[in-house]
This record gives sequence, structure tokens and C-alpha cells, in this order.
Amino acid sequence: MSIEIISVVDEGLGHSGHVVAIDGTVLVIDPLRCVDAYLEMIERRGWRLAWTADTHTHADYVSGSPELSRRGAVFFASRGARLEIAHRPLKPGDEVDLCGLTMRALPTPGHTPDHLAYLLLDNGRPLAVFTGGSLMVGTVGRPDLFGPEHAEDLAQAMWRSLHEQLLVLPDELAVYPTHGAGSFCSAPGANDRITTIGRERATNPLLQAVDEDDFVRLLLGGLGSLPAYFSWLPERNRLGFGPAPTPPLAQLSVSELRRLLDAGAELIDVRPVAAYAAAHVPGALSDVLRPAFASSLGAVVAPDRALVFVADDRTDRAELVRQCANIGYDHIVGELAGGIDTWIAAGLPTASFELITVDALHGPVLDVRSDNEYRAGHLRGARHVELTNLVDAADAYPDPITVMCGHGERAATAASIFARRGNRGIRIVIGGPDDWSTATNEPLVIGP
Repeated sequence: MSIEIISVVDEGLGHSGHVVAIDGTVLVIDPLRCVDAYLEMIERRGWRLAWTADTHTHADYVSGSPELSRRGAVFFASRGARLEIAHRPLKPGDEVDLCGLTMRALPTPGHTPDHLAYLLLDNGRPLAVFTGGSLMVGTVGRPDLFGPEHAEDLAQAMWRSLHEQLLVLPDELAVYPTHGAGSFCSAPGANDRITTIGRERATNPLLQAVDEDDFVRLLLGGLGSLPAYFSWLPERNRLGFGPAPTPPLAQLSVSELRRLLDAGAELIDVRPVAAYAAAHVPGALSDVLRPAFASSLGAVVAPDRALVFVADDRTDRAELVRQCANIGYDHIVGELAGGIDTWIAAGLPTASFELITVDALHGPVLDVRSDNEYRAGHLRGARHVELTNLVDAADAYPDPITVMCGHGERAATAASIFARRGNRGIRIVIGGPDDWSTATNEPLVIGP
């Protein structure tokens, strides 16, 4: 029997969708909504799609399992998820025959109450375990997706899931998590995407806890904030999405764009920071198209807003649409035809920001990185707010403001939020604390 497991990684969302081929018949575990990468791989290798499975109701992306189901796959999901879309529900302990192999559903609540891990067996011998948002590389899934009031109970459930279901498996067993580095669904962990039970038992900091209480304390103490879209996406996944939007983007005239903005559309400038800072449509939100574009979009833009874009010749429109679709932002109207040059040619005003390099930095800064990044090293005297919290907290920061992140992209997003509130004297730092420390030979402050 031929068995091949290939992980398709989305770095921006910190996500791995796993393609399991058994004698050429394929199971896909936790696919993203835009399924082309999986289907192209299957077609290229001459395989046949047969099944798809979700480990839990996802908060960080739209599940691709319903789309694969529309393409002919049998869709397995936890009965506890109460999905209202066509699927085959599994309860803990259920087993499914996969061309002679067995997929067993393991009850692993903690990241979500409905969570299942899938253990792949050959005549009772474990081959691999797909742990979704439970056991990950160097960490575990965060237990606060359903609100802080449920976090302690779910952290306790995570402890039991780990010790009763996963850590009893053989040390050499390969572990394929769905969430990893870059995912807001995980507590801080390592960068690898695949691990083993034995490696995690020996090296995972959370598994070194002396008892359940110690584990809960460690887990709950390391959580940062969540992007706003996490609050509504699980229910939308439960109810189901239709087909994802596809390129091309509609080309909008200046008058059409202005009409849409007057009607409440959200204008997002996806060009590099330097181009945005030099000249942009007043009020445009900066969100540079990069792997983390979708996470920033979901953190600062409401899901019901119509989306219009300013791009340039280097913008990958297909990637832009794909990232929007993967987090459920489907109301994509189009882009300004000709980009910022068309706006300028129409005689309309532009806005700009001052960019500064780390070696020219002076005075206090506002650091908009995550809590964990900030604690790992920041400038002395820096103020801090996570970008995910800035929309609600921006009024607390008076002029002038110098904004810093790790490179400049999140700082530009923050600057555009401040500008909408009328702040003046906003400066964007190109580079991050590590760059500043290298340029100045000054140490960073470690800790809160």
C-alpha cells in the first residue's frame, strides 16, 4: 500500500492543510476555502479526491471542506460542531475505512468544545495523527476562542485531551497540526509544521507543566488578542458559505469609486508602504498585500463592508482575492482603474506620511506588534498596543505619533487608522526594534 502525506502551508494564516493519498485516493484534512492548491496537486499526480475532514469549527479561516464536498468528496466533521451544511457527522471513537486504512476520531476538546483529532491506523498500528488545533509544534491551541469566560474550562479540557488521548500514543508517531507559526489560533510556539509525540513530550514548554493547574496557568498567561473576525467566523462556518469570489477585479472609474465611498465602502490601499506614504487617497486604509494581509484585514475591517482597492502594476490580484475569500470577506467590488495616478490626474487631493529609518528615530514610539513580540524585545520607553486592538483604542494616543512594528506594514496600517481620526504629525518607522538595536548598538528591553 502506498501512503503519502503532503502539507500545503499558508504562511500568512499559519495554516497547514494536509493531503493524504492512499494508493492514489485522497483525503484532505482542514483545507482552506480556496481549494485550487489541493485540486491542482491531486490532478497533477493523477490522484482521485474522495474525502475531506475538518477537525473543528474554524475561527481563523473559511473551511474548504464544503467546496471539496461540492467537487465530490465525502465531508466528515465533528457531530458536536452542529453544522447546517451537508456532511457526515462523526462522534468520538467513530472509525472510517479509507481504502483499507482506518481513520479514528479522537475526542480532543480544548481549542474548541467540538474538537476531534484524526488518528490514521493500519491494522491497528498508528501511522499519523492529525491534531488540528490541539497539540501543535511547541505549543497547543488557545482555549479562548469562545470568550474569556470559557477559557479556563477549555484549558482544563485541553489538559485532559492531551494526556488521555494524544500523549498515550507512540513517541515516534508523526503529528500533523493544522495551526502553526503565524496562526492566531495557537499559543506562542515553534516554526516547524510537523512534529512527533515524543518530541512534544520532551520539548513542548506547556507539556512540562507539573500538573493541570500549572498547565492552565501557563497556557492562559501566554495569550494575546485576537483579530475581530474570529468573533463571527465560526458561526458563519457552521452555517456555510457559498462559492468563493474569483478574479478579475472590476475596474472602477474615479466617479464610481467616490460614489462607493460615499455609500460606505472601505477603501484599502494594498501597495508597498513607501508608495502609500508618498501619496494615497485621503482616508484609505493601508494593508500591504503580503502573506499576513488577510489577518490585518480581519483585524481592522468589518465583514459587511464593501471592499474597493488601490493597487499597482506589481499587485497579484488573484492572491488579493484569494486572501479575502479565505477569511470570508466576499463583498469585493473592484479596484480604482489606473491606481493612484488616475486619482491624481483627476485633480483630486492626496495625503502622505513621513517615513523614517531606525537610525533617524528619536523620541518615544508606539509599538503595534503582538504582545509576545513586544515582550521579546522593544525600545525603552515605547508605548504598546496590539494592532488588533487599535481600532477601539486609537483615541487614547494624541499627536504626534511615531508608529513602529517589525518591518513597517503594520505601522502603516496603524498610521492610516490614526489619520482617519484626525491625528497629525504621524510618522511611520521602516524597520523594527531588532533593526534599531543593530543600528544603534543599544539593547532592547525584554519583558512587559
